[in-house]
Amino acid sequence: MTEMTTIHVAHSPDSDDAFMFYALAAGKIDTEGLTYVHELQDIESLNQRAMRGELEVTAVSIHAYAYLSDRYALLPHGASMGDQYGPRLVSRTPGTRADVKGKRIATPGPLTSAYLQLRMYEPDFEAVNTPFDEIMGAVERGEVDMGLLIHEGQLTYQDHGLHLVADMGVWWFEETGLPLPLGGNVVRKDLGADLTSKISRHLRASIKYGLDHRAAALDHSMQYARDLDRSQADEFVGMYVNDWTLDYGERGRKAVRLFLERGVKEGLITTPVQVEFVD
Repeated sequence: MTEMTTIHVAHSPDSDDAFMFYALAAGKIDTEGLTYVHELQDIESLNQRAMRGELEVTAVSIHAYAYLSDRYALLPHGASMGDQYGPRLVSRTPGTRADVKGKRIATPGPLTSAYLQLRMYEPDFEAVNTPFDEIMGAVERGEVDMGLLIHEGQLTYQDHGLHLVADMGVWWFEETGLPLPLGGNVVRKDLGADLTSKISRHLRASIKYGLDHRAAALDHSMQYARDLDRSQADEFVGMYVNDWTLDYGERGRKAVRLFLERGVKEGLITTPVQVEFVD
């Protein structure tokens, strides 16, 4: 059998993922003979591609991982965790939790963690699947009652005159005392232990390099920052690339398991999940 030397690695075209993968994309670390081909797509598209097993390594929503655990394992690093912050539910006028019931809400896709979190928060609403970068506009134009913002919109919604109804990460922390698991990196199990271990090392080294060379990594990620100035991009990257990203740790792993267990218990995830982390 020919040893695989080209690895397709996919992630979202946003500033935090770009920051994570900067060193790998810019050739800053020794990849020990492996060639990485980077593919950038929105997270819901990556979730769907992972369902088909198309990619060796990809960012996915933790929610989507529930349906991927037979084919993929979670790498111990690359997590996006919301530590008392997360996807933000916004509307044109001030509102409370009681106002969410029965509303038409623009959401970034049925396999996203944000969607699962909102269903836990309020099961009764009409989801309008919308590309994540079009949600704010849909709320502004009145096409939907509310919008669930991920990525940079979490920081810029007030500039568009929108009001915060609920922060999913705040609510989850109040419920559990844990960070909210949003995204992770997965690797296909059929690659074997040696190759998986090598890929895991390289991805961790890339994240560490970005954290150690913040200015250069931020320069690279600015091309994906979508309406953020540099200080906002720095804040956003800090929210989702940090110590949790280098390693989930015990608390982070507990959060992932609890998030998926609750999804199963509440009937929002239709299959039991065996969470498997690459050591």
